[in-house]
Amino acid sequence: MTAPATTSHRADPLTAVCARLADPSIVGPSPDGRTRPQSLAGGAVGIALLHIERAVSGLGDEATAHTWIRAAASEPVSIGHNSDPFHGAPALAFMLQTASPLGEYRRATTSLNEATATLTRQRLAAAHARIDRREPLTMYEFDLVHGLTGLGLYHLHAHPDHPISEELVAYLARITEPLGDNTTRPPWWLPSGLGGVPHDDFPHGHANIGTAHGISAVIALLAYALMHGHDTAAVRDALAVLCDWTDYYRQDDPAGTWWPGYVAPGTELKRHRLSWCYGTPSTARAQQLAGLAQRDTIRQQRAEDAMLTALADDSQRRRLPEIGLCHGKAGLLQSACRMAADSTDPTRSALLAAPVPNLAAELASQLTDEAHADPELMNGTAGAALALHTAAIGNPATGWDAFLALS
Repeated sequence: MTAPATTSHRADPLTAVCARLADPSIVGPSPDGRTRPQSLAGGAVGIALLHIERAVSGLGDEATAHTWIRAAASEPVSIGHNSDPFHGAPALAFMLQTASPLGEYRRATTSLNEATATLTRQRLAAAHARIDRREPLTMYEFDLVHGLTGLGLYHLHAHPDHPISEELVAYLARITEPLGDNTTRPPWWLPSGLGGVPHDDFPHGHANIGTAHGISAVIALLAYALMHGHDTAAVRDALAVLCDWTDYYRQDDPAGTWWPGYVAPGTELKRHRLSWCYGTPSTARAQQLAGLAQRDTIRQQRAEDAMLTALADDSQRRRLPEIGLCHGKAGLLQSACRMAADSTDPTRSALLAAPVPNLAAELASQLTDEAHADPELMNGTAGAALALHTAAIGNPATGWDAFLALS
């Protein structure tokens, strides 16, 4: 496997960006609570991941990492209904897991792990009860941002051999089984719009193929599970079912292979722009992982070809003006780096890595020009800096991108 070509000439801009993000006072309150300290998307937890990764890699200041960790833990920890993979105990637990090489916070990590496991089991029990009642799946139950897929990614990252990881994998396999509700729709069909609540544009609901809120994150997690000690018939069957379903909606046209972000009755299938949340980068990454887990070379190569085509398409790249991980260039860059590193074909690996320096240079230039951009992880400077760091050194030392289903 070939690692992405390094971009050491970007080290100085990256150092400057990290210096701009050194003081937690840059994050102020927000009306919607997005910047609360224990928010992964917009708060101190997310920005701490940057400084932790830099410190663990030997390229950043460990004291700055500790300052951000303390800022993230500065309020009472949320363990209630508003606690999820991106907020509260699970987000803090993930942050401290990435910080474990720094050798501190063992008691806090244990406490947060226990709180997250308790929360996870409560939600698993509710999910299984919902299935037993033959009621439809909801986005908030299962997705990466709010639900059990995101919690599963944390547990597989932190302790893949723990019973809670096995329970989560079993649940995700179960949501691919027919509900017995006399419908032809798949059991992962959502009775809502893209926001997880009923919407007039989606009177009959939709099936979500994206990674942030849909089935691609489940595909990635089941693939990781197969490759890390959870090789069971149920997991293999579930992964095969999901891959077959996404194959049905896969589009192969003169512009390359792509997958729609969602499927809904009476709605035209649309190619999403190259964002992590709904676009080719993370969907192709999930398909590559499925191919690796299933030893399906054709699936793996098709996914890599889709990413190669996307990276080479200037018209698609121009539709991605933002810098962030969720909606911008950083998500594309991080996905490309991971796919290049994991390709088992040296030629394909090199081809996937080839666009990385130019894409990183574009992003670094944008960060320099947009010095007052939002500092947050998902849509702002911290996430962009983390992707630049990956492009410069190779796979992250902390595995911080596990929460994106990329590792």
